[in-house]
Amino acid sequence: MSILVTGGAGFIGSHVADELIKCDEEVIIIDDLSGGFIDNVNKKTIFLQGSIIDNVFIKDVFNKYNIEYVFNLAAYAAEGLSHFIRRFNYQNNLIGSINLINESVIHNVKCYVFTSSIAVYGKNQLPMVENLTPAPEDPYGIAKFAIEQDLKAAHEMFGLNYIIFRPHNVYGERQNIGDKYRNVIGIFMNQIMKGESLSIFGDGTQTRAFTYVKDVAPVISKSIFKKEAYGEIFNIGADKPYSVNDLAESVCRFMGVAKNIKYFPARNEVQHAYSNHDKVKEFFGYSSNWSLEDGLREMAKWALNVGTRESTKFENIEIEKNLPIAWK
Repeated sequence: MSILVTGGAGFIGSHVADELIKCDEEVIIIDDLSGGFIDNVNKKTIFLQGSIIDNVFIKDVFNKYNIEYVFNLAAYAAEGLSHFIRRFNYQNNLIGSINLINESVIHNVKCYVFTSSIAVYGKNQLPMVENLTPAPEDPYGIAKFAIEQDLKAAHEMFGLNYIIFRPHNVYGERQNIGDKYRNVIGIFMNQIMKGESLSIFGDGTQTRAFTYVKDVAPVISKSIFKKEAYGEIFNIGADKPYSVNDLAESVCRFMGVAKNIKYFPARNEVQHAYSNHDKVKEFFGYSSNWSLEDGLREMAKWALNVGTRESTKFENIEIEKNLPIAWK
């Protein structure tokens, strides 16, 4: 069978594609290389360079290949920046996904696997559980929740099966450490290798549970083989939250440098966010096997090997008002 992985040259997408290749599946990767790298693409896959917002391109892919399953991991996951790139956010993170849903319905795809985010919860009770009413605080979370709702509507109208995962703060090898707007661990490691101080918004007491990619990619990739999971939503990630200050200290330790932090005014973001994982444990026997220390150790070795990456200014800023000074 043919399996489509969007964002397969990116971070989580490339790891999911690797896991599918281990299962001897034919994997087709779509990526526009705006945030991913061709070196991330497994050579046993079929790679097609293009964007999911290109409706004609997506139609051609579905017409050419007998795609039975879709893993949609293509997104620009800069949650804080999404306030300032609203149109770009909805085009890339919502409309592109709708193009894929349309073709999945037309071509009778067996299951559409979508990586959403705990950003859909907003400032909700902790730990966040799947049956909470979503209340996203930013355009990124709004886009993710809209796709979740569209998948539900597509199932009810057309019978399209889907599985939704809500991962959070995933890090590890192949992350785009050169993007200064997202992925705090990658940002920290890149800043260290450039001899810069670590940038922290606010006082650093905000907490997140940081998730090593090898804890989530195997579960996401194999989910299509568990039909009991069809139509379900799963939180997936690490259980233990850490403050950003504690994270910075740990990153410095594994990168072999003294801690050097520069604090910036707080952004408009959820102060504390971590989720409950009882449901994914029940369905998949999931467990978070990688501690933050072990995951950081592996990522640090990789980052020091590949070296620093240069972050370019995001060219699609639509609103300059209230843009954090560190991003100007």
